[in-house]
Amino acid sequence: MILADKIIRLRKKNGWSQEELAEKMNVSRQAVSKWEGAQTIPDLDKILQLGELFGVTTDYLLKDEIEDEEFTNDASDSIVRKISIEEANQYLNQRKRASWQIAIATFLCIISPITLIVLGAASEIPEFGVSETLMGVVGLIVLFAFVLCAVPIYIYCGFKNEPFAFLDTDEPFELAYGVRGLVTERQKQFRDTYVRCNIIATCLCIFSPIPLIVSGFSGDEMLCVLMLAIMMIIAGIGVAAFIVVGVRNASMQKLLKEGEYTEKEKKKSGLKEAVGFAYWGILVAIFLVWNYSLGDWGISWIVFAIGGVLFPIVMKICDYISDKK
Repeated sequence: MILADKIIRLRKKNGWSQEELAEKMNVSRQAVSKWEGAQTIPDLDKILQLGELFGVTTDYLLKDEIEDEEFTNDASDSIVRKISIEEANQYLNQRKRASWQIAIATFLCIISPITLIVLGAASEIPEFGVSETLMGVVGLIVLFAFVLCAVPIYIYCGFKNEPFAFLDTDEPFELAYGVRGLVTERQKQFRDTYVRCNIIATCLCIFSPIPLIVSGFSGDEMLCVLMLAIMMIIAGIGVAAFIVVGVRNASMQKLLKEGEYTEKEKKKSGLKEAVGFAYWGILVAIFLVWNYSLGDWGISWIVFAIGGVLFPIVMKICDYISDKK
């Protein structure tokens, strides 16, 4: 194999175009094209630079009889993970399936308190003749059953995503030849669906409290509780829609290093994830303490409504702190 063929082979293996290789070598694209066309031979300095760039020995580049790549001793330290077309397709398809699974699990978590809330309100109606304790036990059993169904789904999705977990870290990676074009095309085709589903999900979340607000004028406490349950179901559907398209869009952005997954934004993610985890944990704790100390299930949901409004502000503060650092 001659030098020209070896340059082509190594360039494509790294997923670089002629323009990208020329930029790294500080030469023109025409120079790279002539090297690969065997019209000219690079200077010795350029051959040494090519060996260092590709992590191979100069013997491999210069000796036609050496077919297999000979890596330098420190090549293992300099090799950047390459994502092939097959791997990219596998990742995108896996995240497409996971988007539905995560959405269903999240929906189950959102609606899990409904039975507890409805039964708690029903126990206060004398006509039912059922003790509040029994209603509370049944409600809690249903709540934990829903959560018990959701948690394994989250764990399963996490294990399935483990081979691609490096995409969420600072580990460097590059796309093999053709991958960027493939992902960009899929992103373009998905764009209309992404926008449409986000609009629908936003409308559902905005509309969800309206039945509860209207029922508040009736003065019927049981009706208000039922409308609260309907609100949680509608909001859950909206959140699930956000997740389905959000996970898929995020998978493409991660491969392309766009949006929230640029190098700069990744540095912010650690702080935002930690703050977000603590934030929602505190809200859940407030919700449970409020309910079990005061028994006010009919109004305690407002904790999450206020928390949802304030959450973007908290994230913006995190962005500000990260930028200052």
